[in-house]
Amino acid sequence: MARSGIDYGGMMHRALQGMIADVLERVSQHGLPGDHHFFITFDTREDGVEMADWLRERYPEEMTIVIQHWFDNLTVDDLGFTVTLNFGNSPEPLRIPFDALRTFVDPSVEFGLRFETQEAEDDDDDEDDEDDEGGDDNPDSPAPGGGEVVQLDRWRK
Repeated sequence: MARSGIDYGGMMHRALQGMIADVLERVSQHGLPGDHHFFITFDTREDGVEMADWLRERYPEEMTIVIQHWFDNLTVDDLGFTVTLNFGNSPEPLRIPFDALRTFVDPSVEFGLRFETQEAEDDDDDEDDEDDEGGDDNPDSPAPGGGEVVQLDRWRK
C-alpha cells in the first residue's frame, strides 16, 4: 500500500514553472529589460510541443532556444508558452508546454534552473527511499519526487 505524503518535489516543480510563466509574461508585455536573455531547453517529445516538422527532425529529443534579440508573438498561458523565433531567416512558431522544460537560464544574472524528469523512478524505488532514515547530504542530488534542490550560489561569481 502506498503511503501518502507531501510531494515537495512536485510542489517545487510547479512553483518554479509558475515563476518562469511570470517572467515570460512580463517579457511578453514589456520586452526584455537590460541584458536579460534566456536559454530554454525543452524535450521535443513531450505531449503538446508544437514545432515545424523540419525542426523536429533536426531535434528529435531535446532543443535549446534563445530568447534575446529577435522573437515575436510571445504568449503565455497556464500550460505553456508560444513564441516565434528566427531559424536561418525563417520565422517559426513554437508551442512549449511548461512540463517539457528541462532548463531555464538567464546568463545575464547567472540564474538557472534545471528540471529533472521523473521517468526513471518507479513505485518500488519510491517506497525504499521513504523507508531510509538517513538522507543524502549531497546538495546536487535530485530531491525525492524528481525535483532538485536548487542552490543559487552555484551561478554567482
